[in-house]
Amino acid sequence: MSGAGATPPVTRVGVVGCGVMGAGLAEVCATPGREVLVAVTSQRSLTAGRARLTGSLDRAVAKGRLTGQDRDGILGRVAFTQHLADLADRDLVIEAVSEDEQTKLKLFGELDGIVRDPDAVLASNTSSLPVAKLAMATARPQRVIGMHFFNPVPTLALVELTGSLLSEESALARAERFVREALGKEVIRSRDRAGFVVNGLLVPYLLSAIRMLESGHACAEDIDKGMVLGCAHPMGPLRLADLIGLDTLAAVAAGLYEETKEQLFSAPALLSRMVESGLYGKKNGRGFYSYR
Repeated sequence: MSGAGATPPVTRVGVVGCGVMGAGLAEVCATPGREVLVAVTSQRSLTAGRARLTGSLDRAVAKGRLTGQDRDGILGRVAFTQHLADLADRDLVIEAVSEDEQTKLKLFGELDGIVRDPDAVLASNTSSLPVAKLAMATARPQRVIGMHFFNPVPTLALVELTGSLLSEESALARAERFVREALGKEVIRSRDRAGFVVNGLLVPYLLSAIRMLESGHACAEDIDKGMVLGCAHPMGPLRLADLIGLDTLAAVAAGLYEETKEQLFSAPALLSRMVESGLYGKKNGRGFYSYR
């Protein structure tokens, strides 16, 4: 982790987006005392994002992981805005918007003109898009990195850090220091390749399970039971796909296939039809299982 002391520690964090991932990022960054500002596009998104954050903290209190005083302190360190320009003073900005290339490119171009500190790190929570492409939407590609958290963010202990060919080691080291020392999470580094480490292995596994279901080889319950009881996985692949979000899985698979042209990353027709039908998994109540 060379260069960790070259820049000051991160104290002001910006998060763009407050869906499941954005709310989780706000929670884990505010928990160790950092000031977090979450930028959203509408009052509806703001209300829903605050409800996600509050609900997660309330569950943590109910389970004895936090006290009521802890929860109130965390909530007090998270503010919301509908104006991206309010992120101008941030040390670290993490985008957690939808896994859509054009949306992310536009966002990074805007952040480049907003964030004042030349040493600030602009990070993407992308799980599949090339960091280099996002970096080149800015005039500071050396400060743009991939910072891939996993869902649920407050629970899972891993962050993948990815630099492009142009990323400075000091930017990666500053982010790694923050993840390890402030968030208490583990870091693995990956080259700037589609899917990085985890999704490069995970996505073909999930798509294979969907193909098995699609072919009638086995039912969803038996596919999942086989991997939980036969391989000691904590969750079967189809339930995991529902948890990730089938729309997210399809977008990640598309990004992997676009870069590699490997058939194992090609989305099964069943996944495509489910996404087209608005069946996204746990996030909206129905995927391979019903959550209503």
